[in-house]
Amino acid sequence: MPINILMPALSPTMEKGNLAKWLKKEGDKVKSGDVIAEIETDKATMEVEATDEGTLGQILVPEGTADVAVNTPIAVILSEGEDKAALNNFHAEAPAQETKGAESAPPAAPEEPAAQEARAPAKPASAAVSPPQPEAPPEPDVPAGTEMVTMTMREALRDAMAEEMRRDSDVFVMGEEVAEYQGAYKVTQGLLQEFGADRVIDTPITEHGFAGLGIGAALAGLKPIVEFMTFNFAMQAMDQLINSAAKTLYMSGGQMGCSIVFRGPNGAAARVAAQHSQDFSSWYSHVPGLTVIAPYTAADAKGLLKSAIRYPNPVIFLENEILYGHSSPVPKLDDHLVLIGKAKVVRPGGTVTIVAWSIGMSYALKAAEELATEQISAEVIDLRTLRPMDSETVVQSVKKTGRCVVVEEGWPQAGLAAEVAARIMEHAFDYLDAPVARVTGKDVPMPYAANLEKLALPSVADVVEAAKAVCYR
Repeated sequence: MPINILMPALSPTMEKGNLAKWLKKEGDKVKSGDVIAEIETDKATMEVEATDEGTLGQILVPEGTADVAVNTPIAVILSEGEDKAALNNFHAEAPAQETKGAESAPPAAPEEPAAQEARAPAKPASAAVSPPQPEAPPEPDVPAGTEMVTMTMREALRDAMAEEMRRDSDVFVMGEEVAEYQGAYKVTQGLLQEFGADRVIDTPITEHGFAGLGIGAALAGLKPIVEFMTFNFAMQAMDQLINSAAKTLYMSGGQMGCSIVFRGPNGAAARVAAQHSQDFSSWYSHVPGLTVIAPYTAADAKGLLKSAIRYPNPVIFLENEILYGHSSPVPKLDDHLVLIGKAKVVRPGGTVTIVAWSIGMSYALKAAEELATEQISAEVIDLRTLRPMDSETVVQSVKKTGRCVVVEEGWPQAGLAAEVAARIMEHAFDYLDAPVARVTGKDVPMPYAANLEKLALPSVADVVEAAKAVCYR
């Protein structure tokens, strides 16, 4: 009897996902455990395995289909000796279950220009789900007319590591599940196959141990990229990060350098509760000896990671789970680099300055769009590098606008938003027409319940309200 392959769940809270790619085609022989497809959500990519041996008789949900409900039949496997005729009886017996597939959003089809103009754009429920893209011109070192390629942040990070590993044999990747499983979020996909197990290394589940191993390798002259499955787990390695990586150059009188990158997801994701939702931006930014980077776009993620791998000192590279699956243009260059320590004005304006980084840029850019409809021109600055912080770009903007709002997903006390506000007071106090406003996460551990989690995080409405307040509107 034919066997249904159902849409799996990546977690107990997952309700739907996107069917990204079929790795087998109809008629292919499969056995139990064979990877036949890839599905993805806003947080991760996951492989779908065949549950039985046989032939892939029919694909019910085409690749590219969005919002496929969990437990929807996505394919049918024919047992040994069965042919396509068996599918007719099978579908006749179970039509109700297969109608779930019809509820999924089909792959997007190209629209005629006239249809695109006539169709009113749907307003996204969350800026984080559908982030607006920066309007600013490309980096100064990107030649005019450079071809741009659209890719996800996940792909941009992978390409950055692959390019640097090809360029320098001292570069290697290590961490939990980075090799055989190709990364918990598939950021290291394909690296093991290209570079082998000597340079893409699966580690035991002990952050204190493998962080120390990476630091030792860096002190000996290698260039490790250490992936934390999440920076929440890196708290086990704090002694290694702060006392060994950050301080050894100083304590050795400049004799022992430590060229190492610690990278992985940071901050809130979606319903992973208090212990897996912390934003460590301000924690690491507090420490002399560390460089801290938090990109928003795929282009910045690629260019900054390449620069970080070449950097002679330890770098904390803070990514965001929600942004992994988001796509944006990346320059098609042989060696795309972004300067560490330089912020970027991504949306020019003249009424109020909004400063953000990482996923906070989603709220900032969407808020700027809404403010524009009320004749408030917001200039949006992406810090990109948190330490060293580019105060000059922020100060020059505030001198022009006279007002500033800083957006941060982390907690308010001793946060980076407070640091930005202090620097503005020190260097642009006489230019301010209103106090600097902060929009931060609420001062509570992250709730698990979806409705409470939403209330604990900043929102576009919060940013709009703060901007209006400093404009006395």
